Amino acid sequence: MNQYQYIIVGAGIAADAAIKGIRRVDKTGSIAIFGKEPYPPYDRPPLSKDLWKGKSEDIIWRTISAQHVEMKLGTEVVSIDPQEKTVKDAQGETYTYNTLLLTTGGTPRKLPFGEGLINYLHSFDEFKALQKVVSQGEHFAVIGGGFIGSEMASVLQMNGKKVSMLFPEKGIGANVFPLEMSQLITKYYVDQGVDVMAGESVVDVKTAQQGIMVKTASQKELVVDGVIAGIGLIPNVALAKGSGINTNRGIVVDEKLRTNYPDIYAAGDVAEFTQPLLGSQIHVEHEDNARMMGKQAGRNMAGANESYEHLSYFYSDIFDLGYLAVGDVNSKLETYIDWREPFKKAVVYYLDSGKVRGVLLWNVANAVREAKELIAEPGPFLESDLQNRLPVD
Repeated sequence: MNQYQYIIVGAGIAADAAIKGIRRVDKTGSIAIFGKEPYPPYDRPPLSKDLWKGKSEDIIWRTISAQHVEMKLGTEVVSIDPQEKTVKDAQGETYTYNTLLLTTGGTPRKLPFGEGLINYLHSFDEFKALQKVVSQGEHFAVIGGGFIGSEMASVLQMNGKKVSMLFPEKGIGANVFPLEMSQLITKYYVDQGVDVMAGESVVDVKTAQQGIMVKTASQKELVVDGVIAGIGLIPNVALAKGSGINTNRGIVVDEKLRTNYPDIYAAGDVAEFTQPLLGSQIHVEHEDNARMMGKQAGRNMAGANESYEHLSYFYSDIFDLGYLAVGDVNSKLETYIDWREPFKKAVVYYLDSGKVRGVLLWNVANAVREAKELIAEPGPFLESDLQNRLPVD
């Protein structure tokens, strides 16, 4: 039987960070990392950003230089026995651990139709498949007006493709941006040449004589060369749930990132945790959280016993615009837009009973620390208190 001090299931950003965290505390303990994909850990954000802008694929790969790490790639873990402290892979091989970390990530949410005709973008293989489709076509439908949908629509349009966006909301990014900003962004996409079909739910995708036909609930039909859907991520909790580990939307962990089994941890896209500054149970599917959470989980696996208190951020680039969001940026909250330059620069505040829960920096990149400090303050704040509150270049 194969014995390891540490086993990590999942080989993404959180896993890579966990190895670094372990090695900060334990320089020599044996580590095994299992990944379903045949690739070592890599960065996913460039799959919908830089790799479509001429950057080399070399930029995505992370280098694990720590000693005593065995990479078991292309190997799926199918069961965990928390009592015996073992995991079993798809080939029937069993491994024992002292501490176990689950960084199983998520799977793109899929539509119940269009099997084999719709491209989803989360893995490197999915990127390569989509890259081939894009090279052979001219007109593409992007289903979804959120994070991935808005990024893919912009990079395809920038690559000279005709793009039609379809989503049920009233505007692009409607779940994040205040209505005024969502409408401005939607208009901006139209001005860039994107065919924005807001308020349209896709009900079918099927083969057509001249390509692929996309049909909406309002009976509109669109024939395109390819279809990309970005409609969210489903955390991969099945392995944990089948092993008696507590799950909700994600794998539930405490402030030390432990599950209901004290020697099993979870981190990254699959973990659900309480954020102290927000005072609520949250689930975050972005790079910064995966990196910081993975590192803390690794440290704690090696005995650090520290609370995870990091308030994460996420960022996006769309055409020549960019934004960075800290904390809870939900458009259902009360919002206040502090425009510094109309549409060009702004700070958006998200409030609940006068307390700032989130901050979105629109084309502003130098105020992350100040945003976090503001979220930590108890408030309450009025709009007049927030005007010109954060620095802007």
